[in-house]
Amino acid sequence: MAVAGSAPAYSLAATTAVLVGAVGVAAPAALLYCAIPMLGIVLAYSRLGRIDINAGAAYSWVGRTLHPSLGFLCGWALVVAATLFMVAGSLPAGQLTLALFDPALASRTGLAAMVGAGWFLVMLLVVLGGARLTVRAQLLMTGVELAILLLFIGGVVLHRGAAAAFDWSWFGFGHFDGAGGFASGALVAAFYFWGWDVTSNLSEETRDSRRTAGLAALTGLAVVFLIFEAFTVAVNVVLASGKVTSGGADVLVLLGDAVWPGIGGKLLVVAVMLSTVATLETTLIQVTRSLFAMGRDRTMPSGLGAVHRRWNTPHIAIGAVGAVALVLFAAASALGSVADIVAEAVRAMGLLVAFYYGLAGIAAVVAYRRTLLTSPRELLLGGVWPLLGAAFMLWVFFESLGALPTIAVAIGLGGLLAGLVPMAWYWRRGSPYYRPAPLDAARALAAAAPYGVPRQDGRGGADGSPETLATDF
Repeated sequence: MAVAGSAPAYSLAATTAVLVGAVGVAAPAALLYCAIPMLGIVLAYSRLGRIDINAGAAYSWVGRTLHPSLGFLCGWALVVAATLFMVAGSLPAGQLTLALFDPALASRTGLAAMVGAGWFLVMLLVVLGGARLTVRAQLLMTGVELAILLLFIGGVVLHRGAAAAFDWSWFGFGHFDGAGGFASGALVAAFYFWGWDVTSNLSEETRDSRRTAGLAALTGLAVVFLIFEAFTVAVNVVLASGKVTSGGADVLVLLGDAVWPGIGGKLLVVAVMLSTVATLETTLIQVTRSLFAMGRDRTMPSGLGAVHRRWNTPHIAIGAVGAVALVLFAAASALGSVADIVAEAVRAMGLLVAFYYGLAGIAAVVAYRRTLLTSPRELLLGGVWPLLGAAFMLWVFFESLGALPTIAVAIGLGGLLAGLVPMAWYWRRGSPYYRPAPLDAARALAAAAPYGVPRQDGRGGADGSPETLATDF
């Protein structure tokens, strides 16, 4: 699920042209220098998930450590980013499906939107059917996708024709156009990696989730990082930069045709289509579980927190997301080409992702502040690395505001600020979320002894305080 959430083939197809347009041949460096602080955010999620199992993930953690309003905005940022992705992911899915039958049809945005909406509805029904069905479908789609990508990595190694010789400088800072250029590249790279945190949103439905969710996120990040680096290096070697930026979402098709003329492009189209459909599924899980947590806390309409008796899924939240997405499909079909829509959506989503990842990293340091000095390992993995990851994400967020196109900033910031309306409304109505029990790792871990799990029986600790609860469930 973590690998599918980051959608390796889709991210490469939809985002490589945007990344190369921002930083040129420094694309491998942008991914590398974003992966290092991103690992700090993965560590933060892993540690927070040990002491608070919550489908809302950062929404709950940030609210209980920093401030409820910041926590709500974290949850809202994920909801807006995921909603944007319904369009940014479904349109290429429709376009790629059409390209398999007739490449001339792929340029028709309206038709691509209709076919993409069909894929979206199929995934909506799969997610509605429960976590077991979702995972089985994911294993099939992501397994085939990874097999095709690994096959092509081998093909690139054996490929003899080259547009450029491999150069280690592609991993350095020399090709960036100042701090603004680096921030623009890092923002796009953040979108590449986004999605591994779906494991935290599934924590309430996972066995041994205090350990499993974090380990899965770490493993997923490692897998997609290696694939991303291999393919961006391959693009630099096999394709010229001008060809990449003009190719847009077809960059993997161009790479496939260059490596294996004829069949190579078709195979990578299949991989991208499977990846796109698979990541639609994981994104639906993220947004519906986040809305479920918000509905349960009554920071959004309480109906969103309802669970279907048979399927054990938040069916009302799933239906609401489906209705909103279908309206966006209709609007997107009149906005322009698929490539233009995806490019602006990617930049806007990158802003939102950097925002809520940054706050989650700070939340982990605050929650574990009383344990950080117990050992050098605890200080590094629990304090320094998550804090550096958070600082990097927030720096990218603010630095990019002046470098991005106006429409991308308007979509990203406008979507985030729109969350102030429901936040103020439900705060005034007295939602208990805005009176949180502070999340303190030292108390939670003390309450876990000697059984290894934090207490959830509703009784306080030795001092009678209720804050020893690790989770509200």
